[in-house]
Amino acid sequence: MKKNIIVLLAAAAIIIVFMLNDTKAEQDKTIYVAVNGNDQNDGTKSMPFRTLKKASSEAKAGTTVFIRKGTYNEKLVIKHSGTKSKPIIFKAFKKDKVVLSGKDVKNADGNTSLVKINNKNYVTISGLTVLGLSTDLTEETVMGIYITGSSSHITLENNHVNRIETHADDGNGHGIAVYGTGPMKDINILNNTVENLKLGSSESLVLNGNIDGFRVENNLVRQNDNIGIDLIGYEGTSNDKKADYVRNGVVKNNKVYEISSYGNHAYGEDYSAAGIYVDGGKNITIDKNTIYKCDIGIEATSEHAKRYADNINIMNNIIYHNFYTGIAIGGYDENRGGTINSTISHNILYRNDTKGLDGGELLVQHDTKNNVIEKNILTAGPSRLFIANYFTSNKDNILQKNVFHKEKGKTGIWVWMEEEYASFQEFKIASKSDEKSSYLDPRYENAKKYDFRLKKDSPAKKTVE
Repeated sequence: MKKNIIVLLAAAAIIIVFMLNDTKAEQDKTIYVAVNGNDQNDGTKSMPFRTLKKASSEAKAGTTVFIRKGTYNEKLVIKHSGTKSKPIIFKAFKKDKVVLSGKDVKNADGNTSLVKINNKNYVTISGLTVLGLSTDLTEETVMGIYITGSSSHITLENNHVNRIETHADDGNGHGIAVYGTGPMKDINILNNTVENLKLGSSESLVLNGNIDGFRVENNLVRQNDNIGIDLIGYEGTSNDKKADYVRNGVVKNNKVYEISSYGNHAYGEDYSAAGIYVDGGKNITIDKNTIYKCDIGIEATSEHAKRYADNINIMNNIIYHNFYTGIAIGGYDENRGGTINSTISHNILYRNDTKGLDGGELLVQHDTKNNVIEKNILTAGPSRLFIANYFTSNKDNILQKNVFHKEKGKTGIWVWMEEEYASFQEFKIASKSDEKSSYLDPRYENAKKYDFRLKKDSPAKKTVE
């Protein structure tokens, strides 16, 4: 009997080992694609597939697809979902330059993208260059990377999206677009470069609709003719109207510059493109970003009446030399929504409003309430405007411990509830700023070189730190 038990235990151990090996083999499955491959091959490193289409059809849960260097004149459409323990990964092999080119993609009405993920989960796209997709059709929206449906647990990392262009007068284009028509969560957009885009009425990098939980971090977004990073709600994107807004996420450590709608066919001579824009989002932190030479540095509001950017935390950002204003909150007219329950803190706002458009360093617009503006340092630009507030529809906003940069021979201007003040004391009274708000030289280490650290003897330290 004892001998039989030992035999049975040994057999069970062998079965378990085989099961573990099978599971590991499934998790570690790899597929290779190369421009000199063949779809009749077995997809191994020595016998790679030729097309992304073939690789996608074979890439089930637990598969990593390594793409070898070269240009692929085709789309990558993800066919299967991964799982939490067995994701699907498409990535450039080692440091190979892998280009997905749109030069052979034919124009057609509707959505056209070079990478598409629709209703798939646990997928990563890594290290690809997505390049050169354009249209002349008004009804076609061109996109570099497009995530839609109810896709969740998606990561886009280390990709380069370049030259996605609409040339139609009323056209639309995106570099990276995430559209939650169904519920989405855990969307991660990390370390990508998105540049040289012609976007029409659309955005460089956008999350829109029913998206609950996201990270947009360490991206470089530059030299595009409309909004840089956009988080949108209430446009009718989601099938669930009650959940049709982006929420519960972080936009952090991104560098955004040279974002302007001036000259864009859809905007003419307007300077209206934000580097980072929350349009109807909720519970979002915008932290440690650097934004310069955009029309607006950071904007948080809603374009839809009685809708809001709600609980937006704008903190620790460096915002300088933007054309219209540094930070804007509230609707740009009385037919828009506004900004509520939000905090603007510890930001450096340095010489914005460079086009003299009277936006100042901080622009407070229609329907702003229950917001806290504190511990920011503001250096006025050519207009000499620190705060511009041309609306009376703002209430219960708290201004405290802000530092306004006093410069020899220059007079500061504050506009609060349509009244202009050249006296800091009068502005403090009108805006109900606290007594610890100050008008002094913060003493930066080297502002001319954009080093905004405070010197050891800075009188601003005791206020903002």
